[in-house]
Amino acid sequence: MYAVELEGRGNFGEWRDAARSLLAASVAPSEVDWRLKSDRGTRLDFEQQASLPVAKTPAQITVPSAFLPLAEAIICHSDPARFSLLYRLLWRLQQDRALLQIKADPDVQAARQMEKSVRRDSHKMTAFVRFKEVPGEGAQARRCFIAWFEPDHFIVERKAPFFQRRFNDMDWLIATPKGSARWNGQLLETSREPAERPDVSDETDELWRTYYANIFNPARLKIKAMTAEMPKKYWKNLPEADLIPELVIGAEARVLGMAAKAATEPQMFHHRIQAAAAAKPQEVLPDANTLAGVKREAQSCQMCPLHCAATQTVFGEGPEKAQVMIVGEQPGDHEDLAGRPFIGPAGRVFDQVLGETGIPRQSLYVTNAVKHFKYEARGKKRIHQRPNAGEVERCRWWLTREIDLVQPKLIVAMGATAVYALTGMKETLSSVRSRPIPMENSRILFATVHPSYLLRIPDPARQAQERALFVEDLRAVRRLSEA
Repeated sequence: MYAVELEGRGNFGEWRDAARSLLAASVAPSEVDWRLKSDRGTRLDFEQQASLPVAKTPAQITVPSAFLPLAEAIICHSDPARFSLLYRLLWRLQQDRALLQIKADPDVQAARQMEKSVRRDSHKMTAFVRFKEVPGEGAQARRCFIAWFEPDHFIVERKAPFFQRRFNDMDWLIATPKGSARWNGQLLETSREPAERPDVSDETDELWRTYYANIFNPARLKIKAMTAEMPKKYWKNLPEADLIPELVIGAEARVLGMAAKAATEPQMFHHRIQAAAAAKPQEVLPDANTLAGVKREAQSCQMCPLHCAATQTVFGEGPEKAQVMIVGEQPGDHEDLAGRPFIGPAGRVFDQVLGETGIPRQSLYVTNAVKHFKYEARGKKRIHQRPNAGEVERCRWWLTREIDLVQPKLIVAMGATAVYALTGMKETLSSVRSRPIPMENSRILFATVHPSYLLRIPDPARQAQERALFVEDLRAVRRLSEA
């Protein structure tokens, strides 16, 4: 039986070095007794501990990339069982690389719970650390602040860089029973030793109480939600928490009082508001039979569910009587936020090729078959999704009105979705690409790829080849427009 003593104050390196030695010597988890040095005086068997084994030949130890951030978080937990849990996971990962993906495994569940607890404690630290200004040393220009916080876990060193970035322009010290962090404008120092609580009370405590009393809304009181967001264990270090019991008890009476004082007639200044509204000039709406009028109408389009998740309608732009109309598939992430077509990565490729072929973008009317961004949310990213036939058909209403108003001589369809929106044909793009197709009213349709297609090609050689073909297509567009 091997006994391993650790400080156990959030230092990942000390556990990692011990675990490497044990694993290299093929010591099973059941043969290791992980101990805290702080428990030395409370246990009787410390004199019988064995030193760490030394492997004759160093072993190759590898772990999945997800294990390291998980272990670094768990080491910050205050449960003494974290060391043995991590070593069991490390041992088992040598035989099963996919272990961390098995959510039902008891060890994996326990590890995820510890990680979640550390993450929650870290979040609460960023929310409830309160700095108080203290006199500075010497004739320094920077202001000095101090804060006291009582975390559940050893997270001070983990969160110190956050506070250094957030409060870079002042000197500060965060003291806790589980370590401290200090920033002096040049150096960020952390300590794992327990700190003594400083006297951090000052006149700002009363300001916090006044602020909290004034923003407290008794009509929206939800005690469970309040205590979940601001657990009671943090109240003793928050000056405004003294007011909470009294505010909760008197909430119902205050709500009744607010209802009794509700206005029964307009306020004294009500007539001035009405007069100002009457004097405000009426907005002149654009003619419904112009591009500006249709664009305004499209802003409130609800013909399909895509409007629910999109930021806004992205209408076309360009001259009202353009010779050439460019029709893409749908706006992307950048276009959805800016409200303009073809300004994202694909739009930049499009502009570059226009420059190479000598086509001024300002001479083109640029639009999309679908006016709202369709995507799938993955974390903070919005991943493009192709619109289906029903969404394309509903949005054809706007595309048709654009064509009727612009009256282009040549319409360039970029991608199969645009071809379908303009013709109703479900042909492959390769079968109609790069050749003029007659349309009604003596118009010509010319199909090519969408610029985003070029960005998705992983092979540089093939990407260059496809880009050259796209350039040739736009040169053909220029010749057809000048004919």
